[in-house]
Amino acid sequence: MAERTNSDRRYGTAAPSTLRTVLGGLTAIGILLAIVVGVAWTFLSNTGYWPGSSMTTAWETQSDNQAPGDSIHQAWLVDDTLVRARYDAVTGFDAGSGKKRWEFVPPRRTDICATSITADGTRVLIAYDENVRNAEEGCATVAALDLADGSELWHTALAANGDTADRVGALAVGSGLGVLLDAGTGKGAPVLRAVDLRTGSPRWTAAVPKGCVPGRMATAPKQVLAVLACGEEMKLAVFDPADGRERWTTPLDTRNGVPTDASVTITATEPIVLRVDGGDRGIDAFLTFGPDGRPGARVQATGDSYGSIGTDVVVSDRRLFALTDGGKWGLLAAFDPTTGDELWQEDIGGAGYVIKGLHAEAGRVMAVKGSAKYGDVLYVFDAATGNEEEDRAFRDGTGSVDDLLPYKDLIIAVRSGSYNKPFTAYERW
Repeated sequence: MAERTNSDRRYGTAAPSTLRTVLGGLTAIGILLAIVVGVAWTFLSNTGYWPGSSMTTAWETQSDNQAPGDSIHQAWLVDDTLVRARYDAVTGFDAGSGKKRWEFVPPRRTDICATSITADGTRVLIAYDENVRNAEEGCATVAALDLADGSELWHTALAANGDTADRVGALAVGSGLGVLLDAGTGKGAPVLRAVDLRTGSPRWTAAVPKGCVPGRMATAPKQVLAVLACGEEMKLAVFDPADGRERWTTPLDTRNGVPTDASVTITATEPIVLRVDGGDRGIDAFLTFGPDGRPGARVQATGDSYGSIGTDVVVSDRRLFALTDGGKWGLLAAFDPTTGDELWQEDIGGAGYVIKGLHAEAGRVMAVKGSAKYGDVLYVFDAATGNEEEDRAFRDGTGSVDDLLPYKDLIIAVRSGSYNKPFTAYERW
């Protein structure tokens, strides 16, 4: 029988001891790395310097100069061209780089006083006139622009007066049409005048019901909408885009009526959603209407679970998304316009934060939570469920943000007002 020597015992017991030492060292290193990563996350996660959860600046345009207090501002993203309209010019930028592509300047000594809110393909309508803020005739010239290159396609005279001049929603485009709110001839009642958006040739003229004056308009593929002030009551009229035939006119509230001093805006055209603010004792809600004019559900602007809805509202994927004050914290809430029910809500606010830039498109809804002290964060949610998909910190402050426009891998912030940068593009990092 072989005898084990001291040497065998020594080497036989050394292997487990060495393994334990190595494992202990690796564990210590792992704990140390976890501590380092945790500390780094604590200090970097909200700064925009943490890989995989940050937003960095890709490009930005130069700051605007000072603009008059009543200056118009509108922005469109058409294909790969980002367009900004101000009182003094319409400017196109490359959406991928921010480089200026073209600029349309209205004729000498004229100001741009109105634009269509949306674009139809690459075409929009603008209105301008000489010294418009001091002129009784208001916006007397309407032009169609091609946003692909900034060229003017045509222009026409607009018979405008004190009731129709300088009014948001007096120009609308859609389905190849340009629809103008026209004062009519002589002392006649205002009319809706439709033209071919590509050529400017007349298509039809529609008179509004007797005793009514049209205000805001909107054009959709299957209908042209006009909000009317009829005597002391507000109504909604819908016209056929093919020939201008009036399909129906209905009061905004068949039971109590909506007075003409109420604020009424067109939030969406398909489905039809109007925001009505009747003041302290009036309606404060989003009203829906069916294709036949039948009143639908209401989304109240104030609710127990979501506080009050502000001006940041968008309709997409047949849902209404709104930023609310939540009573205490900022909320993002989704509603079903067909039933008026709240579908989901997410708390993305908090003390010291401002929620801004609400945008919904293609099944996703996003907004920025901004703070001068704590930094800005981009939140992206699934539009159907409200499940959070992204939470990314901006390396640079976003400032004021009116809208967020997704373009390829970029998120473009849109701003208005004097001395602001109209566009800044951010990329994920």
